[in-house]
Amino acid sequence: MQTQIPSFSQDFDIRKFHQVTIQDKKYNTQSTFTIPLRYSNLNFLNAGAQGTVVIADDAVRGERVAIKKMQRPFVMTMSAKRAYREFVLLTTIKHPNIIRLLNAFTPDSSLDTFQEVYLVMELMAHDLHEVIRGVRLDHKMLSFFVYQTLCAIKHLHDSGVMHRVIYSKLSVSNYGFQDLKPSNIVVSERCELKILDFGLARKTNVDTAMRMSDYVVTRYYRAPEVIFGLPYSEKMDIWSVGCIFAEMINQKVLFPGDDRLDQWTQICKVMGSPNDDFINKLSESAAFYVRNLGNYKSKSMSEIIPDCNFLEETENPKVNFTAPAARDLLSNMLKINPDERYSVEDALQHPYVKLWFKEEEVNAPVSENRYNQEIDLAEKTLQEWKCLIFEEVKRYQTEHDIFCG
Repeated sequence: MQTQIPSFSQDFDIRKFHQVTIQDKKYNTQSTFTIPLRYSNLNFLNAGAQGTVVIADDAVRGERVAIKKMQRPFVMTMSAKRAYREFVLLTTIKHPNIIRLLNAFTPDSSLDTFQEVYLVMELMAHDLHEVIRGVRLDHKMLSFFVYQTLCAIKHLHDSGVMHRVIYSKLSVSNYGFQDLKPSNIVVSERCELKILDFGLARKTNVDTAMRMSDYVVTRYYRAPEVIFGLPYSEKMDIWSVGCIFAEMINQKVLFPGDDRLDQWTQICKVMGSPNDDFINKLSESAAFYVRNLGNYKSKSMSEIIPDCNFLEETENPKVNFTAPAARDLLSNMLKINPDERYSVEDALQHPYVKLWFKEEEVNAPVSENRYNQEIDLAEKTLQEWKCLIFEEVKRYQTEHDIFCG
């Protein structure tokens, strides 16, 4: 539902922008969108801690698009930093399996009045969470979705970005960002898959003294090394893909932990207790806890992913679309010790997904990635973050015609 608002009372250029108020009927809340005239027929899509998203008609492109209004990006330093990170990455990272930014703008003409940031993105039919809950996926779709997710992650890694972040010399106990999970992956009607959310992505850094915040990642998809604050690598993303892969097959979360320690317990109940090679990596207190938790025996992959959860009639041994092949890939993604776990490259070469391998997708040209981790780690005031975001938005508007395409 949308309601036109008299524009003469607002501080924006009425020759280029108009205002529409969007109603979220579920929670009885509303949000006002100040957008270029090219966008019309706005309808509420979803809302969360990071922003409100609507569907709109784009008269210039002649198609429906998704418009995200960043949710109060300048109220706290945390939200301003996140908005800066998301904006820079969305405007620079380009790959077929990463959501495409179509436009970005602010109706505010000066830093003093700067309050709103909008991102216009291609509209996708569903998120993967909806797909998993609503449809039993056949081998072809399971394989294709895993392949596309791996392509996206590889491109992020190649471009110097990891989807999960680390913080150094910062207090992060109140951070609650989103991460790689089914609801942050979207799918089109043609089964094209794209990673949606960049609020948690950062440039990689090999400093092993850095640690992942316990609060930063989504618990169900959290790798063991993240749970215990070990030095990280890109393989933590492979664990997440494995968890999502299992969820696509079983149509339920594989490791539904209630908190950090219960998450570890849930992993051990399924995958078994870790060996000494992993335990010896832990701190003294963590190692003591793990050894005294009890000795869990690992379940077989056939028990974790039973035959009845696959669509048997869709098997095709000629291209390795079989339950044993799917389980073999999954078992190598879900190794507790990251030293034993598949890399992205290993997974892309696995017979279950290799059918889809295309050089231009797997090894696409590296994105520009202007994101500066040193800026992110710097101690800045809220006003300084606001200024940085304003400069980035204005840079984009200078380089793009936001009104006529």
